[in-house]
Amino acid sequence: MQKILIVEDDTNINHLLLEALSKAGYSCDQAFSGTEAKLLLNTQEHSYALVLLDLMLPGATGEEVLKEIRNKGKLPVIVLTAKDSLDEKVEVLTGGADDYITKPFEIREVLARISVQLRHMEDKKTAEHFFSYKEMRLDKDAFQVSIDGKALSQITKQEFAILELLLRNPKQVFSKEDIFEYAWDEPYMGETKTLDVHISNIRKKIREVTSDEYIETVWGIGYRLHA
Repeated sequence: MQKILIVEDDTNINHLLLEALSKAGYSCDQAFSGTEAKLLLNTQEHSYALVLLDLMLPGATGEEVLKEIRNKGKLPVIVLTAKDSLDEKVEVLTGGADDYITKPFEIREVLARISVQLRHMEDKKTAEHFFSYKEMRLDKDAFQVSIDGKALSQITKQEFAILELLLRNPKQVFSKEDIFEYAWDEPYMGETKTLDVHISNIRKKIREVTSDEYIETVWGIGYRLHA
């Protein structure tokens, strides 16, 4: 169950949101001041999927709460605001909010906007765990690389990391130093044989499932994905 933090000093509005979100299947925490919101975020930030944030709050302001959230990460924030001018709305978005809802609001609109933001976050998470190029697909969760549905056999940790780096940046040429430090997570000491052997092993495993070339040697520099 996804958990939402409701930050609203108006008791009636806060409880109205709690009731509606609970009926919609969300778990909720309530904060009635900016100070209380900051305390909850400092202790339970990673348990929240989204924050509904009023701006005019006692204690810390909504703007201060939003700034603290943005300094720590990408937790989605929908601002609840009585401000309705274009300049004020632009200010809310440039201040770090993902969306805003003007008061007074309809609960259906709140639920719809929450759904959109949560879907965007899920799409981002999926994108961060899957990378693809041509027919090659890398799945970080399954620790698997496949080409046209055929998995590369016995992929090692370093081979996986090398392919992840290349797939993240399909048009970029990487030096051997950059690839080594990414895959082994240690300083490059000038020795290239270990990396070259791993590249050779990757190519062999690719040839087991396809005749297409996927890794290109850029002489004097390093490697990139084959165009």
